[in-house]
Amino acid sequence: MPPGDRPGGTAPAASARRLMRACDRAALATAQRPDDTLSDNTLSDHKQPNSGSADTAGWPYPSLVLVASDHDGSPLLLLSTLADHTRNLLADNRVGLLFDGTAGLAQPLTGARLSVLGRAERSDDPTHRARYLRRHPDTAFYAGFADFAIYRVTVERVHLVAGFGRIHWLSAAELDLPASAPALAAGEAELLDRLNGEGYGPLLAPSTDEDGRGQDESWSLTGLDPEGCDLRRGGYVARVDFEQRIHDPESARLMLDALIRPQDGTGPPGQAGHATTGKGGA
Repeated sequence: MPPGDRPGGTAPAASARRLMRACDRAALATAQRPDDTLSDNTLSDHKQPNSGSADTAGWPYPSLVLVASDHDGSPLLLLSTLADHTRNLLADNRVGLLFDGTAGLAQPLTGARLSVLGRAERSDDPTHRARYLRRHPDTAFYAGFADFAIYRVTVERVHLVAGFGRIHWLSAAELDLPASAPALAAGEAELLDRLNGEGYGPLLAPSTDEDGRGQDESWSLTGLDPEGCDLRRGGYVARVDFEQRIHDPESARLMLDALIRPQDGTGPPGQAGHATTGKGGA
């Protein structure tokens, strides 16, 4: 079986991929550039008086970013050239991303977190933009500004801390990201519209409502990928994983139908039993 078709790979790899997809934000680390890297004509008009100097050049520069994912799991970012982190990565495209799955835990260090090392490149692929805007609909207000663009991070290595003593370095090959799924990408938007129109979001979302959110806004599907689906309800996100990888809209529909119906195929649809939810994380 080709690596891209394996349903899960190793347990650490599956956990790492799940955490990357479940989080809707991350801490981004870039290398602070020296001032002279701002002399490029495409950036000179945006130079800020408090930008990096020789004293800070080379230092790690952390910032908060919203994240979506490509169908193959690669992180997608919407960045502005007015931001220091964008100008940093244009000078040196090596980046780090920290995905935090510890939200809500009484002892956060017992929870999972993932450090991703990769290289960020601007993407003008309309499917990347569409996936990002569905994941973060509020960004549509400014995503069309001339200084904003989508950047795709090619993952080279990850460091997973799944709890005390559960630490793993994984190469990109060991992470076992799924192969691209052009048929799914082509049919994703139409299928999402159909599924949301048929009320699949509330059926797939977590059955508990312990965080006190109101009932005036319903869960909706925001993305389908080879390993699962993403949902959003206001400021909350949820992730439902598939039991095996899929590559086309028809397979996605069959997988979702199996998740919301009893195993014996009888009775009305019910709620999926293994959604993960959170606000600002996994």
